[in-house]
Amino acid sequence: MDLNSIKQVYFIGIGGIGMSALARFFAHYGTFVAGYDRTPGNLTRKLENEGMKIHYSDDLSLIPLRIMSADEMIKTLIIYTPAVPDSHKEMSHFRNSGYTLMKRAEVLGLISQNYDTIAVAGSHGKSTISSMLAAIFNESAAGCSAFLGAISKNLDSNLSLSENSTWAVMEADEFDRSFLHLKPSMALVTSMDPDHLDIYGAGDKLKESFVDFLGKLKEAGTIIIKEGLDLMPPPEKQSKVLRYGLNNRADYYAKNLEQMMLGYSFDLVIPSAILKDIAIQIPGWINVENAVGAAALCLEAGLSADVVRRGLWNFKGVKRRFDVRYNKAGKIYIDDYAHHPKEIKALCQSIRKLFPGKKVVGVFQPHLFSRTRDFASDFANELSVLDDVALMPVYPAREEPIPGVNAEMILDKLSIKNKGILTGDEVKAFAAEADWDIFLTIGAGDIDRLVEPIVEVLNDLV
Repeated sequence: MDLNSIKQVYFIGIGGIGMSALARFFAHYGTFVAGYDRTPGNLTRKLENEGMKIHYSDDLSLIPLRIMSADEMIKTLIIYTPAVPDSHKEMSHFRNSGYTLMKRAEVLGLISQNYDTIAVAGSHGKSTISSMLAAIFNESAAGCSAFLGAISKNLDSNLSLSENSTWAVMEADEFDRSFLHLKPSMALVTSMDPDHLDIYGAGDKLKESFVDFLGKLKEAGTIIIKEGLDLMPPPEKQSKVLRYGLNNRADYYAKNLEQMMLGYSFDLVIPSAILKDIAIQIPGWINVENAVGAAALCLEAGLSADVVRRGLWNFKGVKRRFDVRYNKAGKIYIDDYAHHPKEIKALCQSIRKLFPGKKVVGVFQPHLFSRTRDFASDFANELSVLDDVALMPVYPAREEPIPGVNAEMILDKLSIKNKGILTGDEVKAFAAEADWDIFLTIGAGDIDRLVEPIVEVLNDLV
């Protein structure tokens, strides 16, 4: 499909982080953009302020007339998220009326063909590394466009567009095998922990999909893989494969790591040299590993060591990724998107290393009934590292409830005494009244809507 022939785009699920980046992309190039989402939020409000027409009821009468016009149908593209159910009225109308419908991943795949695309894949860390790459490339003369799965604090957006650069950074999402639509020139893989088992069924099928993804690289592409991952591209591909990590078994690794305020300094060992005095200003030891991966990819792409050093130092982080939202009077509030046990483990370990001896209290909102069912024990094990834990009810996202699956499954397995289940309003009161040094909100559902109210409550206490 020729995207240049499209004059209007309608998004079903426009408020999603990946969907909103595409909406901004089309709007930037003068396309009329409108859409539906289930509920308003910060992202949809920003899109509306940018001129997009958005409504929040599954109602055909609310769709702009130019989208519904039969005369305009050939110039109209409907982009939808796989999370939309088959019963959705608007989706059914467009599907049955002859419109061109495409998944978000298919459209991103078409866009990727116009660039030298760098694709970042993995169960965890995609958004942070992608945002780091954008920050580093934008320190260089090369520049880049970037389609991100989170809000970069450097950009205050999930989209960066360069009119002149041939480079584009894209997150390669394994959900629904979306990343198989991309045709990258370079790729990085962070992890392959079992997830989305509602799609894959088992971990070996997930690994097969990652191998297929690496098979999508253009000929003679470069692949950077986390050290220790049992992953290689298909043997027929003539790809250059390098490993990154925090130990000397990798081709790119950090050594002489030292904590520096909330950030870190380290020396970066690369295949041909050692780059001294690399530093990042964001917390979490996992972000050192992320920085090593981003640096490896940028150096392999031909950027200079000085650009890499400058880009990492100037990187401000990503919203909802180890995001320090409050730091006053000896109390620190951190918000994090972690929604898989391995992500929660990395978060909690980093917190304990950064703040030894501090009382850490966390609120976790499980995301998806299927993930809660599959990993209830693992969630409980990782959360039990904290001093007090409150759970919110499961956020269903695209799923219908599963009988017997709820937050209590995790609660019952927590090994700590101070635990309970809270509603959103109760969480705000809990943040204000509980005894803590470090307070965490954790999860990928709508817990993010509590962040600003919690900050306001805490500011009122000072």
